[in-house]
Amino acid sequence: MAIINWILSLGATVMLPIIIFIIGLIMGAGASRSFRSGVTIGIGFTGINLVINLLTSQLGPAAQAMTKRLSLNLSIIDIGWPAMASITWAWTAAGLVIPIVLIINLIMISLKLTKTMDIDIWNYWQFAFVGSVVATYSNSIVMGLAAASIAAIIALLLADYTQPYVEKYFNFPGISFPHLTALGYLPLVIPLNWILDHIPGINKIEIKPETIQKRFGIFGESMILGLIIGIVLGILGGFSLGETLKLGIAMASVMYLMPKMVAVLMEGLIPISDAAREFMSKRFGNREIFIGLDAAVALGEPSVIAVGLLLVPITIILSIIVPGNQILPFADLAVIPFIVCLITAISKGNIFRSLIIGTVVMACVLLFATNLAPLETEMAIKAGIAIPKGATLIGNLDRANLISWLIIKIFSIF
Repeated sequence: MAIINWILSLGATVMLPIIIFIIGLIMGAGASRSFRSGVTIGIGFTGINLVINLLTSQLGPAAQAMTKRLSLNLSIIDIGWPAMASITWAWTAAGLVIPIVLIINLIMISLKLTKTMDIDIWNYWQFAFVGSVVATYSNSIVMGLAAASIAAIIALLLADYTQPYVEKYFNFPGISFPHLTALGYLPLVIPLNWILDHIPGINKIEIKPETIQKRFGIFGESMILGLIIGIVLGILGGFSLGETLKLGIAMASVMYLMPKMVAVLMEGLIPISDAAREFMSKRFGNREIFIGLDAAVALGEPSVIAVGLLLVPITIILSIIVPGNQILPFADLAVIPFIVCLITAISKGNIFRSLIIGTVVMACVLLFATNLAPLETEMAIKAGIAIPKGATLIGNLDRANLISWLIIKIFSIF
């Protein structure tokens, strides 16, 4: 456990390059090629995290200002995914989730039950979260580990299912997202997309960054869209002119820099992905193997960021009007692009359709977050985490997805 906790403490930007280097050696990519790929991927993820931190630091004050202007009085505080990840890893059996999921993944690949090799070990915390919640109310580590295992199996299966969308829309050949934040609402997204396909008029509306740029010229470029969205958010938050302009430039920076950082990451990943395919073809014939990554790499697509930013004020408004909601969206508003990245891919980059589906999904996120908050608060207390002043309960938007919620509720029956 001490070794596992030390490795986890390094964070994804260090842990992933080490994993990539080891995988590269195993796959026969050679020491120098594997080392270079690992370092390049580390640089790419560092860049992505810097841009995400910029997004988070700028969105937070804007969201807080909007909630104050709307005089929201909600009792559950959104503490954000980093805090919830720390609470999850504090679970006694959390460290066991890593080897268990790795073994499950290898068995499923051997039995041809999945094509995804999930190297995104840092985000195994999403599976551990499900296990921790189940263990919290059942007082059974075995039940918790079983729930975490089922969450991992479902994520691997859905990663295979959505891989064609990832490859075609994001142009990531051989990459999949075994990431529950992105996959969590797939059972709702697929039928909603089908319904919109069959509504006359609605099924003809198509708004994409390319069409916006073609029609509006410079004002349709992704960075200008970011500027406009940032200025609108600043106005909604009641910011001064200077603060509004700063927010606009920050959002323009996010839209411009994120694709650059993703390109760096992919530069490092391609040699390892090629080596993995050669390795698998030698031992398993012409079997196709996907590299499972964090959905953060999808944030380089302008439509994803645009939809995510537009859903920020929509989510705050939903927190007022959705019956039964008690969570105050705040820290995890920057997670919305992760939640909608596959929605955007399935919608083929159609911002209009993605916003409709995303609005329905975010309404559900608020309700599931409200429902899970008592258990998450209990988890935090057991982990020795102090509850924020003025909050009766804590929660987060990142883990409030349909699949995790369903697994937790099914296990509550036993």
